[in-house]
Order: sequence, then structure tokens, then C-alpha cells
Amino acid sequence: MNKNVKKRFGKNLRRLRRQKGLSQEELSLDLEFDGSYIGKVENAKLNITIDKMISIADYLDIDIVELFK
Repeated sequence: MNKNVKKRFGKNLRRLRRQKGLSQEELSLDLEFDGSYIGKVENAKLNITIDKMISIADYLDIDIVELFK
């Protein structure tokens, strides 16, 4: 994933997660990801799969496109 896309995705994920009042760890554990996974995604430290993007969008009750705006 292009570094700029990863940064934008992470920034949007952070904003949307905070709007729902969730910590990084809460979201990670609720989705059965490693406890630090969301933090790594938000900081553009790893690539995320489409399946995990879909899981996050579904959990946050948003359209997946919102994570890329």
C-alpha cells in the first residue's frame, strides 16, 4: 500500500474510532485482532488486508469508503 494512502487510511480510522468513543485496544480486541494492531494501522506501520478493512468498517457501522476520504 502506498505510504500516503496508508497514512490517510490511518488518520481516518483514528478519527472515526474516536468518534465512536473506542480506544485502539478496544477496537482491536473486539475484532479479535492483536491488541496493538489498530495502533499500527493508524500509524501506517503495516499493511492491512481488505478483509480487515471490511471488518473495521462493519464494526464502526460505516461505508468502507469513509476510511479512504
